[in-house]
Amino acid sequence: MASKNDRYVKQAVSKTRSAVRRSARKHPLVWILVIVAVAVALYFLTPAENPLKSDLVFDSVSEELAIPAYSKDDIVIQHTGYTLCYSEEHEQPYWVAYLLTADEVFASESSREDNFMEDPSIPTGSATLADYRGSGYDRGHLCPAADQAWSEKAMYDSFYLSNMSPQTHAFNAGIWLNLESAVRSMAAQNSEICVVTGPVLTDGPYHSIGANKVSVPNAFYKVILDYYGDEHKAIGFVLHQDDKGSLKTFAVPVDYVEALTNIDFFPMLDDAEEKVLEAQCEPEIWDLDEFNRGKTARKYGYDLDSATYTGNSTVADRQPENLWEKVRYFLYINLGPYKNAVNSFIDDFT
Repeated sequence: MASKNDRYVKQAVSKTRSAVRRSARKHPLVWILVIVAVAVALYFLTPAENPLKSDLVFDSVSEELAIPAYSKDDIVIQHTGYTLCYSEEHEQPYWVAYLLTADEVFASESSREDNFMEDPSIPTGSATLADYRGSGYDRGHLCPAADQAWSEKAMYDSFYLSNMSPQTHAFNAGIWLNLESAVRSMAAQNSEICVVTGPVLTDGPYHSIGANKVSVPNAFYKVILDYYGDEHKAIGFVLHQDDKGSLKTFAVPVDYVEALTNIDFFPMLDDAEEKVLEAQCEPEIWDLDEFNRGKTARKYGYDLDSATYTGNSTVADRQPENLWEKVRYFLYINLGPYKNAVNSFIDDFT
């Protein structure tokens, strides 16, 4: 038998419904406008994509911060230690993104084995070993194997051909190698950095190699974001296959790389902060020296035995939570699928 409280609740609900029906009959236009206004507000406030979680799995907000903007139609693959967005047209990534920490660059657990292989995760099929064989081009790592020495699985995954791009040997073993080494010094300097790297695929047509017609890029880029601690900074680099010289010469703002590649880097940043950081180009505040495990550790006071900086923790997971994020998450969970359905319907007829 229902309690008195249950009966009172039912009576209150019934009276409220009756009042709403009477009001709707008496003021139909007002109610129509209210319903339309609420529907429009919810549509525009509800993210089409989950603002706090993607289909990808990340260990920290810092790791997810490295991921550029991408669409539902992009081929985005996650491997141990890095995430990539694959171009079927060019048979290589548009971008490879990862978080690189001091703990990782100072690790020495895995040795390089040069086990290059096709990537079974690419649904359309990746480039093959035969594409590069006899081409005259190196299988140039985008996420370097040396950045993945902290884990045997990460080192193994770094040799997927989906993480490669055709590079001349002089470039791969020259200024590109120098930049890869400098990036590890930057990670040691700043505790952790977000790295996005890839070929420039907007200045074709390109020479191609192999049966799969793997495009040979003219240039490559790296963009770096230091978001650890209270002071943040960012920088970009663009290198052509025939470039030589000081890395400082090739430093550019992240904005420049975005315009060159048509890629939106670091979209999770607050818009105002993103605008400021991506306009920066101050190579003098970054450590561009060659990385040396022992020498660089001593330079920054990193204890290799305890894997910590003196008096500091090397990695801190930041999980920003505020009322606006919670509201957006609530709207996504409850109404996001409806907005996705509407957007899909519109796409079909436009």
